Amino acid sequence: MAQQFVQTKIKGDKVVLFIKPTCSFCITAKDVLSKYKFKPGHFECIDISGRGDMDNLQDYFRELTGARTVPRVFIGEECVGGGSDVAALHKSGIRGAVT
Repeated sequence: MAQQFVQTKIKGDKVVLFIKPTCSFCITAKDVLSKYKFKPGHFECIDISGRGDMDNLQDYFRELTGARTVPRVFIGEECVGGGSDVAALHKSGIRGAVT
């Protein structure tokens, strides 16, 4: 079920951010991504902390991306990493990757 949820969310041409709101790296990723103006429906931030399947989601993140931690940031179906990875993309000026 976790796999189906994640795959459904990352399908298509959008940016998806999986977070826990108290995580400092999640806050960083959300702050960085908030600087961009996405077309309607092209950005989704998903809080997994209150979900009953949170552990299963994180296990699937490990299977899919090699890391179980959040944030997990996807551009389309490709994981670009976590908070520090998104911050590095932003600093390097690669705006095309997220807009």
